[in-house]
Amino acid sequence: MDQFKQISTFVDVVAKGSLSAAARAEGIAPAMIGRRLDALEQRLGVKLLQRTTRKIALTNEGTAFLEDCQRILLDLDNAESSVSERSARASGHLMISAPAGFGRQHVAPLMPSFLSEHREVTLTLNLNDRVVDLIGEGIDVAIRIAELSDSNLIGVKLADNKRVVVASPGYIKRHGNPASLDDLARHNCLAISNEGSQRGWTFRQNGKNVTLKVAGNMVCNDGAVLHDWALSGKGLAWRSMWEVGAAIESGKLVTVLDEFAAPGNDIYAVFAQRQHLPLRIRAFVDFLRRVYLTPDYWRK
Repeated sequence: MDQFKQISTFVDVVAKGSLSAAARAEGIAPAMIGRRLDALEQRLGVKLLQRTTRKIALTNEGTAFLEDCQRILLDLDNAESSVSERSARASGHLMISAPAGFGRQHVAPLMPSFLSEHREVTLTLNLNDRVVDLIGEGIDVAIRIAELSDSNLIGVKLADNKRVVVASPGYIKRHGNPASLDDLARHNCLAISNEGSQRGWTFRQNGKNVTLKVAGNMVCNDGAVLHDWALSGKGLAWRSMWEVGAAIESGKLVTVLDEFAAPGNDIYAVFAQRQHLPLRIRAFVDFLRRVYLTPDYWRK
């Protein structure tokens, strides 16, 4: 403690320009400041300051030592701020929005664990596939799986994501493994529809993204249904790794056309720009990142 006080006194004296100014700021006699400096110089075995009660001048050794002392004190301030922030309790109500399928599989099951860590937080989880108006609808944080285009929002990447074409081993055994994008025309492709419009599948070919309209005898607007159809051997499906990773790991599904996979839409937490983000939002985002970065999480 005495060593730290000597160092902080040395820095204060230099900053304020004299022993008397440092003493007035601390509310003690200049003689007390002088004794601390004497003890510091005696302990180090070097002269740090040429000084009187009104004026000081750094020696060469004092100049070098001052830089180290300033860095140490700054590191200490940062460490104390970090500990103080971590010890603060997140509290209040958290409004969360997430895509329906992803939310059911990768957000909702995690919420009990999050609340057990932050017992003064309550939450509402809204699952839907439309792009919500965060400010207009009072949403604190939204999970989005897409390229972020709204410059008024802050996005924190939670995890990588990519889309793959999958099928059951049984389907591949019966119908063969497509080797090119042209081969898709000879396969039963399980497509997803959005408000009555069938969505194409996007690939990377010859350095460019291409979107192909595929055909099959079954179309649905729910990705979980397409997943189940693929598992049961009804055809090929173009799905996100967050949805099919576990089935691929277990061998229930296999991927095809991997060499044509387009860059994926990564998983983000987004929130409105604020100077001071509530601790409950930071805690929630940090919690998801920690879970999603856990080795093998996406293969469970």
